[in-house]
Amino acid sequence: MPQPTLSRKIGLWTTVSLVAGSIIGSSIFMKPAVMAGQLGSPLLLVGVWIAAGLISLMGAAVNAEIGAMLPVTGGQYVFFQKMYGNFFAYLYGWAAFAVINTASIASIAFIFSQYAETFVSLPRFAQATEQSIQWYIPFIGKLYPLENAGVKSLTIILIVVLTWVNCRSVKAGGRVQVLFSAAKIMALVLMVCMLLFSGKGDVAHFTEPSSSIQLSGTTLVAGIIAAMSGAFAAYDRWNNISFVAGEIKDPGRNIPKGLFIGLVTCIILYVITNLAYLYILPIDSMAGSSLVATDALTPVAGTAGAGLIAILVMVSSLGCTNGNILACARVSFEMSRQGCFFASAGKVHPRYQTPANALWLHTLVSCLFVVSGSFDMLTDLFIFVTWIFYGFGAYGVFILRRKMPAAERPYKVHGYPWLPLVFVLFTAFYFVMTLYTDISNYVLGKTPFISSVFGLLLVLAGVPLYFYFKIRNKGA
Repeated sequence: MPQPTLSRKIGLWTTVSLVAGSIIGSSIFMKPAVMAGQLGSPLLLVGVWIAAGLISLMGAAVNAEIGAMLPVTGGQYVFFQKMYGNFFAYLYGWAAFAVINTASIASIAFIFSQYAETFVSLPRFAQATEQSIQWYIPFIGKLYPLENAGVKSLTIILIVVLTWVNCRSVKAGGRVQVLFSAAKIMALVLMVCMLLFSGKGDVAHFTEPSSSIQLSGTTLVAGIIAAMSGAFAAYDRWNNISFVAGEIKDPGRNIPKGLFIGLVTCIILYVITNLAYLYILPIDSMAGSSLVATDALTPVAGTAGAGLIAILVMVSSLGCTNGNILACARVSFEMSRQGCFFASAGKVHPRYQTPANALWLHTLVSCLFVVSGSFDMLTDLFIFVTWIFYGFGAYGVFILRRKMPAAERPYKVHGYPWLPLVFVLFTAFYFVMTLYTDISNYVLGKTPFISSVFGLLLVLAGVPLYFYFKIRNKGA
């Protein structure tokens, strides 16, 4: 009797909402302030958001060619099998399970709970109790699982509830995603309009540089790279759509269109949002802000602005969390179907026709990340590992053009070979610079934890399991 399979129920606008909904989270409400302090120039700030968006669009263009050519559930895991073979594909699949997808779900849901404290105070232990238990990882740093217990508890509840929704129905999960994506795009547009049409700002802020932050030479390069990391965190997860490619109607058409419409929408929204912030706040005020969106709205909406921003962030985080839960477990599902992962993760729910076991397994790991981490640590962790595989994925388009020249390609990346090559070179540069900066900051005592190295160790921890599953399959 053949195994039940996942059916194609996802149309174009659900595809677009998955792309935009997975991307738009809380970063746009938080990262611009940090980036302003790293750059000291409104022109550079806007330029970095545009550049990071265009670089992400390059990656999406490469992914669109491969996704339209191989429209199967499992996304990049299947792509890497065709490009580099089973071992590298497994390494990516393990990284997606152990770091990329689960840590991203945890980090985004974490922000929902943090902003919920605007309306209700969540319980937490005394500081001495929070510090009483620590998980020490040699040469990496310390984690405190009891820290911020109320926020972590609400985060876990949120992840569990959204997983339950997506286990019951792909259509229900898709409808929830369309609803949240539309709501948060509308909320962002509303906030931008309130700021730009308030008459309480100054267009001179768009060009006035910082009076205290002056960068040049190597410090300017370092500032731009650091700011790009923040923008990449905001643009990330555009590749989630490849994970559900096997469930998308007319994938040759809808995957490329969904990627481009969704990502271009996000680029436009992010740039306009930063311009709205700058209209109200000069660059120095942005750099000194802990919650830039709240500080920008306060002159316009008074104290009610803080509550409005909290709602915007919560809606955005909710939609982004749901988009990641819906899409990400499909990698582990596909690995299991091929005998490269735990067998139970490859089972389709007999009633709901969803990869329920894989969804719950991802939820378990996501909840462990919630207990162990914080938003900043988790974001740094998954972004670093994600961009390693983005680079390999872009290089893989050269391999597939050579290995599978006769394969049908409903969409071909424009600017080949230069566009994929530029993207590959950038990801290599980004990897080296991030690793160097993280280790240097830890050695100098600027940070308590080396997220990039921890991410690499988690990826490598899956190597012994690869050989275990290989031996098990031989004996089957």
